[in-house]
Amino acid sequence: MVERKEYLESLIQWKEEQVIKVVTGIRRCGKSTLLAQYQEWLLKNGVSKEQIISVNFEELEYEELLSYKKLYDYLKERLIPGKTTYIFLDEIQKVPFFEKAVDSIYVKPDVDVYMTGSNAYMLSGDLATLLTGRYVEIKMLPLSFREFLEITKLEKQQGFAEYMQNGGLPYVASMERTDHKVETYLEGIYNTVIVKDIEDRQSRRESNPDKRKVTDIVLLKTIAKYLSSVVGSLVSIRSITDYLISSGRKISPNTVSDYVEALTESFIFYPVERFDIVGKQLLKANKKLYIVDLGLRNHILPRKNYDLGFSLENIVYFELLRRGYKVAMGKQGNMEVDFVAEKQGAYEYFQVTADMTAKETFEREMCPLENIKDNYEKIVLTADLLTVGNYNGIKVKNLIDWLLEVDK
Repeated sequence: MVERKEYLESLIQWKEEQVIKVVTGIRRCGKSTLLAQYQEWLLKNGVSKEQIISVNFEELEYEELLSYKKLYDYLKERLIPGKTTYIFLDEIQKVPFFEKAVDSIYVKPDVDVYMTGSNAYMLSGDLATLLTGRYVEIKMLPLSFREFLEITKLEKQQGFAEYMQNGGLPYVASMERTDHKVETYLEGIYNTVIVKDIEDRQSRRESNPDKRKVTDIVLLKTIAKYLSSVVGSLVSIRSITDYLISSGRKISPNTVSDYVEALTESFIFYPVERFDIVGKQLLKANKKLYIVDLGLRNHILPRKNYDLGFSLENIVYFELLRRGYKVAMGKQGNMEVDFVAEKQGAYEYFQVTADMTAKETFEREMCPLENIKDNYEKIVLTADLLTVGNYNGIKVKNLIDWLLEVDK
């Protein structure tokens, strides 16, 4: 099993705290493995097997527990009086009205609850209402580049090329990679996310009837393909709708909004808002969307050549999320900054570019940062090695080296 040390440490830190621990992320990013590793850690640290209840709702033997009432009875019968019972519920979104069972079991003494889900929809509606302030979300992502190198043992330049091509899903990193095997695996993941997400979304819809159905898989894949083609570019529901209409499809902006929401709720695409650097506030108009894994992008939209700059942006965005930043794209007047990263009230500004060696590119990337008048750190990340340095307080770093830095 690929050990995700930082996520495991996070679970250990939350052990026996009076909140429900919810691990979310795209399918096959390692959530089930993380729970298994945490259970191993508990067993090595004085917890008995009888104190651990583990249910994976994707396994057939637990099919009858897809009824929230039966689930509650099953859990209640196995609680250990006088000792903490650790409850693990994997892919909980498959249980309609699961929040009723979870809420009822959570309030009992000496219970520590952990859940995973592959859809942000599970944290909407009744669950959010019932458990407000009583759960903590641990957002899991595919492997970082540093983790990818640790597993593959590749040299960093070759490793980065593979990371960009094949992505960072844990099994991809640990398998014997051939183009055919990687493509077949990614195809299976993508189809599972698209099809199962629709099934799970419809079952959750029963407890939140305000949500409209998302049933047209062809349309969902068409929108996913379009969003893959515009990764890192500003998009709006209107621009996506116009594209679909120009392709001969009659469709309303409301329908497009529902399908884009389904793709973001299943953690395939992550929306990034615009941020007014001077006013320090989010702007409503237009967003960028980044895809959770470049291997999936290469499956959805196979090309020989991509815009390298946008692919690098994509990698940087998710690395900033891993390091605990809230991330937006920056706007100052007519200029834009790729990322404004905020953590604990402090900001950092990032530009990302494939190559800074051309004079006009250097000036274009530096100019927006030079015009920001506050004293927060300003960084340009570039794939080239020749321009690395410090220019009047603006740091230019090699992107690969930055990815391998240990975050302080």
